[in-house]
Amino acid sequence: MAASSDDRTTHFGFQDVPESAKAGLVAGVFDSVAERYDLMNDLMSFGLHRLWKRFTVAQSGVRPGQAVLDVAGGTGDLAHGFAERVGDRGRVILVDINRAMLNVGRRRLADRGFVGNVVFVQADAEALPFGDDYFDCISIGFGLRNVTHMDRALVSMLRVLKPGGCLLVLEFSQPSLPLMTKVYDAYSFNVLPLLGRYVANDERSYRYLAESIRKHPDQETLKSMIEDAGFERVSYFNLSAGVVALHKAYKL
Repeated sequence: MAASSDDRTTHFGFQDVPESAKAGLVAGVFDSVAERYDLMNDLMSFGLHRLWKRFTVAQSGVRPGQAVLDVAGGTGDLAHGFAERVGDRGRVILVDINRAMLNVGRRRLADRGFVGNVVFVQADAEALPFGDDYFDCISIGFGLRNVTHMDRALVSMLRVLKPGGCLLVLEFSQPSLPLMTKVYDAYSFNVLPLLGRYVANDERSYRYLAESIRKHPDQETLKSMIEDAGFERVSYFNLSAGVVALHKAYKL
């Protein structure tokens, strides 16, 4: 007998939870970490997240005057890079389901002088509130693993992307070297929670973030998921020995 939607479960870190509960649990994590999110990113990645995001923007091929959607855009690092590229004639829409993260992103980008070409929208990646074939480029950075139904989010992004447009998925992935995997696991499950405890006063949220990385599909599995959603010419770049991967795909 097939399970009803009320019976289905998904993962929240290493826990199995009802699908209907995951969004609220994830919201609680990001409500808690929003104000210290950027500082923690710098500490956790030794500043490398800035290089990964610059590489992502460079791979986009975005030009002045174009429209870019940054899904799960959080505190605005990718949106900042895209806003510089599209200029005054272009538009970047930063979408996040979490209001606390949007507020931090709005404040940070305003401090950098981006008030005219960046728009902030609170919305669910699984049901993007935009018309078909609208955006020249869509990015999602370190957010896909927090979505309850990744397949639905990918289909939603495909719908609002223009034919010929580019999707960029930047996400933690599986290290390509066995020794790196052991070091990475030790760091993720021992150091990250301690950083969360002493810097952000929230060990539990950072333990979830480490667990969510382990539950995320590896490079080839995510490539197949993107293809199944309808994207074509899907490829990926391993960054920092596969600790992070950038998947790139097109709507043809």
